[in-house]
Amino acid sequence: MLSTNYLPGAPIWVDLGTPDIDAAASFYRELFGWQFQSYGPDAGGYGGLTLDGKTAAGIGPLMGEGAQPAWTLYFNTQNADATAESVTRAGGMVRAAPMDVMTQGRMAQFGDPAGAGFAVWQPGETKGLDVVNDPGSLCWTELHTSDPGAAASFYREVFGWTADETPMGEFTYTLLKPHGGDERSTFGGIMPLSPQMTDAGMSTGWRPYFEVPDCDEAVATAAKYGGTVTAPPMDVPQAGRMAALLDPAGAAFSVITSEAM
Repeated sequence: MLSTNYLPGAPIWVDLGTPDIDAAASFYRELFGWQFQSYGPDAGGYGGLTLDGKTAAGIGPLMGEGAQPAWTLYFNTQNADATAESVTRAGGMVRAAPMDVMTQGRMAQFGDPAGAGFAVWQPGETKGLDVVNDPGSLCWTELHTSDPGAAASFYREVFGWTADETPMGEFTYTLLKPHGGDERSTFGGIMPLSPQMTDAGMSTGWRPYFEVPDCDEAVATAAKYGGTVTAPPMDVPQAGRMAALLDPAGAAFSVITSEAM
């Protein structure tokens, strides 16, 4: 379960890179009730997406030639520079070297050995998201990859994560916890990328899950406002009812109505 008491290595931020901030903000306002809040002229168009005044995500323009619309997950680090060195040692790549974001914190962006993009945030004045788990906010993170074992080893070396394999019918799902965390700090999983997932347009990468009160209603709303359903609502035992989507610009994410704990 995610928490705003951010342990080292736990998810701490999520943001969307998109070619049209106004259009994306409008779509997610209809879907999640988010409001766009600009961070001012010095932020280069970047801003927050808020829920009842609490920051649920970030949003900004696409950066760099060839950049594609995408959600990026950030994991908490106490030293972005040291994490960059760990990523390189473990066989990953540094896509954006550690940099200060004014006085808000320090960030860096990476790719794991299979090409899945992720980032880290070293908190400054911005400690992380203000809200998680509530309807309309981040509640789970999931890595889709063809080699879950290699991925688990990589992230264990970089962040010290604990990876617990859990049989789920025809495949094995790997549950992730930050170093030193207990069962309540499980924040995500590693999903083997199947041919069926590939056929549905899914690829290697991290995917954010956002909590919704009614999965089917959220899917209908997303489709109404220009989103694409890549996996229709389905029930997953001990998890909830979930679906996979693309926003109108093509950024992938999922929604879930979680089972009551």
